[in-house]
Amino acid sequence: MSAESKITKDKNKNLVVPDYPVIPFIEGDGIGPDIWSATKLVIDNAVSKAFDNTKKISWLEVFIGEKGHEKTGEYISDAALETIKSHIVAIKGPLTTPVGKGFRSLNVTIRQKLDLFACIRPVKYIDPVPSPMKFPDKIDMVVFRENTEDLYAGIEWESGSDDALKLSDFLRNEMGANLPDMPGIGIKPISEKNTKRLVASAILYAIDNKLKSVTLMHKGNIMKFTEGAFAKWGYEVAEEKFQDLTISEKILFEKYDGKCPDGKIIIKDRIADMLFQQVLLRPEEYDVIATPNLNGDYISDALAAQVGGLGMAPGANIGETAVFEATHGTAPKYAGQDKVNPGSLILSGTMMLEYMGWNKASDLIKFALQETIKQGFVTYDLARQIQGATEVKCSVFAEKIVENINK
Repeated sequence: MSAESKITKDKNKNLVVPDYPVIPFIEGDGIGPDIWSATKLVIDNAVSKAFDNTKKISWLEVFIGEKGHEKTGEYISDAALETIKSHIVAIKGPLTTPVGKGFRSLNVTIRQKLDLFACIRPVKYIDPVPSPMKFPDKIDMVVFRENTEDLYAGIEWESGSDDALKLSDFLRNEMGANLPDMPGIGIKPISEKNTKRLVASAILYAIDNKLKSVTLMHKGNIMKFTEGAFAKWGYEVAEEKFQDLTISEKILFEKYDGKCPDGKIIIKDRIADMLFQQVLLRPEEYDVIATPNLNGDYISDALAAQVGGLGMAPGANIGETAVFEATHGTAPKYAGQDKVNPGSLILSGTMMLEYMGWNKASDLIKFALQETIKQGFVTYDLARQIQGATEVKCSVFAEKIVENINK
């Protein structure tokens, strides 16, 4: 067996993945240990099967969250963050944010401290997962959500506080703002730099995956200098960096009668409330959605519901480092019961494998997961919706997936 080693990057910032990479994992709180155990079993078996035991992941536990506090006295430490950063790729279960401990969110803290600027959420229907939609198979989108600013920057002041009163007076007297009495105040920063790097990554994804369009989602009809600027800067970066490969929707109709030239990706924008309707009524018209943070939070969860819920929704947070994660919460009432659906974290694991270039293992997992659901072996959340299904524990669901991997 070759020596275990870290994933690195070459001078062009491309990943260099050894056959035996060391990958940090955060088990997570609440249901985290259950779904992580299931996910690890599935990933390890898929890698072994796909590469005939010539590749293997060496897992390195990083203590963040409740387990971090138990082990180190800190819910999130600089050492833990540095371990993730130095290994470039990591995976995590859901984390609970301790009340009154100085953190708005451990998840947001990880994203901001590591500058994981792109939250990437693919949404695709897996037959036969129950869905409220008539044609869920038409939904096949990827949401690129800016991860570091907007309202998630957490810049706000409580109603009645000295700082809120001071800022209210300044806004009224110096800036001419019309404010109600005693407001709570939040600030929504959206910057050109962070917008452009997010939209550029969304366009690159569309190019690499031969997709037809990137849609800029915003509320610029009301918030012209934040959300509106997001759309403006999005079009600018498409022109600056991808002029030969992209075409704006406006030019498409002005010069090409709406027919996209070969080899071009359409860059378009939609007002946020309109896009919520569009992804219900005409989902096949949307491939990649690039959006500020709060819009992205809403649309990604809404899309997940259209294909069966967060239990089957993967996600990743990517910058110079990549952290793949379950997109749902910790569900503490089910902690330790070996009950919940590990699908979100398993599918996030497939995203990780694809990021590493180990697509063969990822494809095996996706196929085996779908086969297991078709065979009717599912966790409680799906069993109550699928007639004739057999309800199984989280660990058994993973074992059934492994059986299908090894067929």
